[in-house]
Amino acid sequence: MSNNFKTNPKEDLAKVLSDIDSSQEMNSFLTDLCTPAELRALSERWHVAKILDSNEKSYRQINSETGVSTTTIARVARFLRDEPHQGYRTVLNRLERIKND
Repeated sequence: MSNNFKTNPKEDLAKVLSDIDSSQEMNSFLTDLCTPAELRALSERWHVAKILDSNEKSYRQINSETGVSTTTIARVARFLRDEPHQGYRTVLNRLERIKND
């Protein structure tokens, strides 16, 4: 067995994703990696996270505008605000800093 297969697959994926240089390269990789439904779900969650971060709309308004279920919206909100990982928060803050520079 190759040494590459002994690593943690999730950590390996995170490393590969962090090494991608451009949005075009990332788009190509995600298209190969994910099914259309998985890409749609990821895109929807990201879109919901950005809307929730603006604190301007209720879950029902977001559902009405995006078609994303209120269950998914609540899950994104929980990870955005309560869970210790803070992945959404980290990236949203980075985007805000870039926007302000």
